[in-house]
Amino acid sequence: MSMKLVLFGASGMVGQGVLRECLRDERVGEVVAVVRRPLTQPVPQGAAKLTEVVHDDFTDFSALHDHFEHAAACFFCLGVSSVGQNADTYRRITYDFTMAAARELAFASPGLTFTYVSGEGTDATERGRVAWARVKGATENALLAQEGLIAYLFRPGWIQPMHGERAKTGWYRAAYAAFRPAYPLVSRLAPRHVTTTENLGRAMLAVVDLHGAGPRVLASPEINELAAAR
Repeated sequence: MSMKLVLFGASGMVGQGVLRECLRDERVGEVVAVVRRPLTQPVPQGAAKLTEVVHDDFTDFSALHDHFEHAAACFFCLGVSSVGQNADTYRRITYDFTMAAARELAFASPGLTFTYVSGEGTDATERGRVAWARVKGATENALLAQEGLIAYLFRPGWIQPMHGERAKTGWYRAAYAAFRPAYPLVSRLAPRHVTTTENLGRAMLAVVDLHGAGPRVLASPEINELAAAR
């Protein structure tokens, strides 16, 4: 039976890579991409599987109940840098948007796998000095406590874009372009802190098969290991 997947953040660099891997996977029958605006980047192989759902209010997804029904998993790649964001806006995007999606998905498709892209350095105690890490930690904890879903928390370090994925922010694009020549060396010297957009997508597909088994918090080494096993 083919899987139905829900994807948030498909227009971002990570989401682009995850979408590519989902569309390439023979077991995936449909990818529902929830977006604010129609996707503009070229859709990779398997575009017939893609359903774009344009939605404005990311604090209320009740109108998308039918789109969320019978989903095997949600890959939540939506996020924003804390740089230049005030605290309320950052929490609203990071925590409120994520949990609004998680609650509606748990109601529409009880038992689904919810994979959340967090980040290396996330503070699960919610008591540290770094504000963004506390908010990420609060989001992770709320997902683990949410009834009706199985949460896997991805905490990658550096994510190297592959296959033409591009960050939406200009200075991010410049940073990734500058780092690309050094990536092979860094991946050998510091393999515990780097991964790729391709590995993230492959690892997300892999955790759907785990049905709650294995570690629920995955850093770059676990992400890369799962990706290699597919």
